[in-house]
Amino acid sequence: MVREIIAILRGVTSPEVAGIAEELILSGITKIEVPLNSPNAYKSIEILANRFSSEAVIGAGTVLAKNEVSLVWNSGGKMIVSPNVNIDVIKETKKLNMRSYPGVFTATECFEAVQNGSDGLKLFPAILMGVEGLKALRAVLPPSLSTYAVGGADPNNFVDWLASGVTGFGIGSYLYKLGDKASAVREKADEIVSAYDDASDAST
Repeated sequence: MVREIIAILRGVTSPEVAGIAEELILSGITKIEVPLNSPNAYKSIEILANRFSSEAVIGAGTVLAKNEVSLVWNSGGKMIVSPNVNIDVIKETKKLNMRSYPGVFTATECFEAVQNGSDGLKLFPAILMGVEGLKALRAVLPPSLSTYAVGGADPNNFVDWLASGVTGFGIGSYLYKLGDKASAVREKADEIVSAYDDASDAST
C-alpha cells in the first residue's frame, strides 16, 4: 500500500537523518522532505538519496529559487516542495524530471501551478483553508490532480480531509521536532500510519 504521506524533517541534521529516515520507511512512510532551511540540508539529502533512493522518494522543502532546484538535483533529490508558487522553480523542477509540489492557497495559485506543470499541489496552510475550502477547490480542479494538506493536518483530522478529496498529507512538527530521537519519530510515525490507514478505509 502506497501511503500519501510526506515526512517533513525541518531542522534535521545530517548525522541523524539516515537513522530517522530508516524508521520512517520501516513504518510505511516513503516520501521524505528535508527543508532547505535545515542545517546542511543538501548534505542530508545526499545521504538519504545514496542510501534510500530505491525505497523512498527523497526531496527538499522550502525551495524558493531556481538555483536551489539544481542543487537538490545534484544532491540526488527527486522531489521539490515549496511554500509558494514560483513558475521558475516549477519549470526547472520539471526540466530535471523531478516531482513538483508548489504551495497554493487560492484558485488562482492552483491553476497557475497546474498550467506550469506541477505534479500536485501543497495546500498551505491547510489549517486556514480547512476542509470546506478544499471541497470548493476540488469542484474545479482536475479530478486526477494530487493534493496534500500541510500545516494543520494530523491524525485527528485525517478522516475529514480525505472525505473532502485530499490525496495525502505533509506532516512536520507532529512527526518530527528538532532534537527528536529516531525511536521517538518511529513511535509517532506508527501512530500517523495507523490513523492514515483507518481514515483511508473509512473514506472508501
